Order: sequence, then structure tokens, then C-alpha cells
Amino acid sequence: MKTATARDTSAAIDWSALLTAAAAIVASYDTLVTLRQLFYRLVAAQLLPNTTNAYKALSKHTAVARRAGTFPRLMDRGRSIHRYPTFRSPEQARAVLKAGYRRDRTDGQPWSLYLAVEKAGIVAQLEDWFGDLGIPILPLGGYSSESFEYAVMQDVKATGRDAVLLYGGDFDASGEDIDRNFVTQTDCWDEVRRVALTRTQVAEYDLPPQPGKELDSRAAGFVARHGALVQVELDALPPDILRDLFHEEIAEYWDDEAYQLVLAREAEEREEL
Repeated sequence: MKTATARDTSAAIDWSALLTAAAAIVASYDTLVTLRQLFYRLVAAQLLPNTTNAYKALSKHTAVARRAGTFPRLMDRGRSIHRYPTFRSPEQARAVLKAGYRRDRTDGQPWSLYLAVEKAGIVAQLEDWFGDLGIPILPLGGYSSESFEYAVMQDVKATGRDAVLLYGGDFDASGEDIDRNFVTQTDCWDEVRRVALTRTQVAEYDLPPQPGKELDSRAAGFVARHGALVQVELDALPPDILRDLFHEEIAEYWDDEAYQLVLAREAEEREEL
């Protein structure tokens, strides 16, 4: 996101019309959407400039509209109510346990699949689309920590299967390097696929690039590979396209027969509770 410049036209925007367009974008998702995702969808649609002032203005106007009940809810991944779970009776506790009972749904799979994303805000979509499969999701949040890398390595080791990493990140200098760094530091993957974003996808889905960060230490390498310093956020990709891209990659490694066997056993055991 760029700082404010002379070209920042956010103050002159028709916010009534823009909020109508923004609400339509939110409605196109089958999960809640973060403000950041909405912002980059609007930037990609060339309805907002990619500036800090525009982001703050969108935050202010959508908050006012939400409080007035005229704009759909957005997701806040940074805040939540923390409370120990409680039950009204032992019967309710048993009912909750029964309803939530799940086996490891990756049992019997030939590969250990992991879905990784640069932005934590996209985790909710991946969980909604693929959570029933039991595939782990890794929010890197930019360059990951040593502690997280160690936890992932131990998790992969515990599966006892060859591991595949399916990754989605921004198309920019750092976005292309984050997964490289993560793969190098963990060193536990038998195959790695970059699901999105790629230079080809940016052109195919008509995602307008923003100017890249000239001070990024990886800028020169990015220009050498692609001919220009640009930035396209993964959040700018429509959700149905992102879902289909991940689904196609997962399908190459997924054994549906093994999955159905686990579901059948899970249903039998649930009835025993």
C-alpha cells in the first residue's frame, strides 16, 4: 500500500456509489471478508487508488455504513472475544462432542498436502472451501518465524508421508521471495506448487498492477525476471478464481476413495458416542 501522493483522489470519490460496488464485492464471497481484501478488490477494479489515505477512508466509510445497518459485516481477524467454552448440562456437552467428532480425514492419502498463504486474511476462505478435507492451512503472514517453521517441520515429519506445499502469495518482489524463504528454511517438501499469483495469471485475469516498492531489497531481481517493478495483491483475485486454482492443484494429489472411507468410519464412530 502506498503513502498518500498528489494522485490520491480518495477525497473526491463518490462514496455512495463506491459503497454500493463494495457491498456487491462482499456479497460475492461465501465467507466474511477482511477490509484489506475488500480494499484490494476495489484497487484492482480501479475504483480506489492504492494509497494509505484511500484505505483509511474506506475503513471510515464502511464502518459508518455498518453501524447504520446499510453495509454487510466485515471480518476482523485481529480481535475476538476470549472465553472458556461452557455447557448448560452434561447432555449438551455430549451432544457438542458428538456433533464435532472428526477423524483425521487425511488418513490413507498418498500425500500430505499443506495449503500456505502469504496473508492470514485468506485463511477463512480456504477453511470454508477445503476445511472438510482436513488439509492443514499455513498462514505465513509474510516471512515466517523460526518457531513456526519448526512446528511445520515437526508436523510434516509426523505424517510419515511425502509432503506437498500449495502456496498463494502476492505478485511482487517480496511476494515471490516469501515462499522461497519458507521452503528453504523448512526443507521438508517433496513438491512445491505456486498456486497464485503468477505473471501469467495477472495478465489472464486482467489484474491491473500497481507500482512496486523501489526500496525492496529484492526489487532488482524481480525486474530482471519480469522486466518491470510491479505489485499485485493476492487479495485482488476474485474468490471463485482463487478457489478453483487451489481445487485444481489439490485434485492432482487427492485420493477421494480413501477420503470416503474415512468419512464412513467417522459416521459409524459418531453414532457410538
